[in-house]
Amino acid sequence: MGSEDWVPESVDTERPSSARIYDYALGGAHNFAVDRAVAEQMLAVYPQGPQIAQANRAFLRRAVEFLVDAGVRQFLDVGSGIPTVGHVHEVAQAKAPESRVVFVDIDPVAVEHSRLMLAGNDLTGVVHEDVRRPEHILAAPEVQRLLHLDQPVAVLMVALFHFIPDADDPTDLIARLTKPLVAGSYLALSHATEDSDEDATSAKEIYRRAGLDLTLRSHSQVEALFAGFDLVDPGVVWVPQWRPESPLDVFCDRPEASAGYSGVGRKR
Repeated sequence: MGSEDWVPESVDTERPSSARIYDYALGGAHNFAVDRAVAEQMLAVYPQGPQIAQANRAFLRRAVEFLVDAGVRQFLDVGSGIPTVGHVHEVAQAKAPESRVVFVDIDPVAVEHSRLMLAGNDLTGVVHEDVRRPEHILAAPEVQRLLHLDQPVAVLMVALFHFIPDADDPTDLIARLTKPLVAGSYLALSHATEDSDEDATSAKEIYRRAGLDLTLRSHSQVEALFAGFDLVDPGVVWVPQWRPESPLDVFCDRPEASAGYSGVGRKR
């Protein structure tokens, strides 16, 4: 990725990051050699890895467009990674320029890049925080500045919760984060699964060796994450099946190859 002189001294460039591995899979340049090494191991097992990342990004775009059309103008993207081309702010503000977006990530490199890339966009903010601390996210100055919780907010959690173990209780984390939101707010998420025929065991082992444990969940477990929300059609489905736009969309001919589920719910 060229010179890494800009990286804060506190960042361990020898430790892989899920955000930067995802960036590499999307063809981005904001990653280190250690991230690329893990990604290449994954590609040996999952040669369709870049397509899986693209399918998730395409779902994110379709979900944001749906949410803007539903009247939402506030977005909280948790586990946002690096906001490269086609990310939430670009999609939302292209349709509704007044849309406000706060990006949240635990990875300091993703946060640093986000701040650099979003400089000058006063309707966006970046928070360095952990999804396991939802109250800290809600109390962050950028959230307080940009999001008005008396109006609907869309919480986005794309390809995030398979990095959160059952011991941290993802359903509780979502409940705590969304409790202050008004009825009519939304939750959109995607999640990796073992329900497909893909070699999930090998993928989990590669991530484990890199210090990144995966918790792959079933359809019913992903559906349970939407407690307190009414699923919009078509419910929880394979990632490419959530309101596809074209028969040529990634994996539309074999949606289970996306190895993940997606869905959008409206808060009661």
